[in-house]
Amino acid sequence: MHKNLLYYLMIWVTLWGLPQLGLSQGNNAPVVVSPEVHPDNTVTFRFLAPSAKEVKLNAQFEKAPLTITKDASGIWSVTVGPVKPDMYPYSFVVDGIPVADPKNSAIFPNEGFQNSVVEITGNTPLVHTLQNVPHGTLAYRYYTSKELGTRSVVIYTPPGYEKEQAKKYPVLYLLHGTTDTEETWSKVGRANIILDNLISQSKAQPMIIVMPYGRAYPVISKSSGSLRNWENLQEFKKDFLNNLLPFVEQNYRVKKDKNSRAIAGFSGGGGETLYLGLNNPDLFGWVCGFAPGMLKEEFDRNNAVAFANPTQTNQQLKLFWIGVGKEDFLYPVVQDYLKVLDEKKIKHETFISEGGHTWMNCKLYLSTIAQKLFK
Repeated sequence: MHKNLLYYLMIWVTLWGLPQLGLSQGNNAPVVVSPEVHPDNTVTFRFLAPSAKEVKLNAQFEKAPLTITKDASGIWSVTVGPVKPDMYPYSFVVDGIPVADPKNSAIFPNEGFQNSVVEITGNTPLVHTLQNVPHGTLAYRYYTSKELGTRSVVIYTPPGYEKEQAKKYPVLYLLHGTTDTEETWSKVGRANIILDNLISQSKAQPMIIVMPYGRAYPVISKSSGSLRNWENLQEFKKDFLNNLLPFVEQNYRVKKDKNSRAIAGFSGGGGETLYLGLNNPDLFGWVCGFAPGMLKEEFDRNNAVAFANPTQTNQQLKLFWIGVGKEDFLYPVVQDYLKVLDEKKIKHETFISEGGHTWMNCKLYLSTIAQKLFK
């Protein structure tokens, strides 16, 4: 008993003594709230860096980085807006080094940069706004590839999936952009929330969404460029067809006919989408590209099956859909691609939006095609 009392006394003395020794200076640091979204849709960003010489805000709702100012306590801050309600990536640039906001737990999953995400909801709920509706389930799953090892995939099952044990569902394979990860479509694209809201409004069919990791790493290096590069397409195709698709169909109650399978993707993942979807018409009845990554000299090679027999392609596809923003750097090559489709008389729907190569547009495109799929 004496030993226990001495032990606890030593712990108390140690903890009491730390502030006296100056080892808990963090307790005296100023409180930093960032980002702070105000009722008028203005937003204040703050970053504590007393020793920094310059801090800028790099946000996707601004056309250029904003230089921000420091107060006497070492907090850099700026208030911007009002900002159009949406979700936006942003980062601080501290003495030339981009960093995520340390006070914001909403991180943009990406292997190429560090960004945080701010949500401005406004007065009216948006299609990706968390609402009081029945919610589906996000599951983090793993499957095995002989070539690539253990692979991660995020899978959304719609509201009621666990209870309706006999019901089978159509499935959407949803691919992320180059340098994104399997989490980006749920954490930035809000795919699960979008479907929850649309299903609750009877605007979309209940469906399963499969969000895999799109790079064939470690066979293909993470620094090897776009996901639509030929080498990655070949390795990813093997993994998708031989491992991912069988895993989903063995572990989930999915309909297995091609008209119950859709594939969609953004940027480099859009290039993967068109390559897999258009060259495997027996597997996919619905193919949707969101600002799909492509090069003009690759059109014939990457669309070989679809281009070889346009009449058959039109018969096999329920929907072939392309969306792109007017300010997207891929807009010119997508326009060239659409001209080729017109020349070959391959039926397609086109959605030309405002804005650029952004996840704001991704949410718009997903919410648009989700209301068309499997109907």
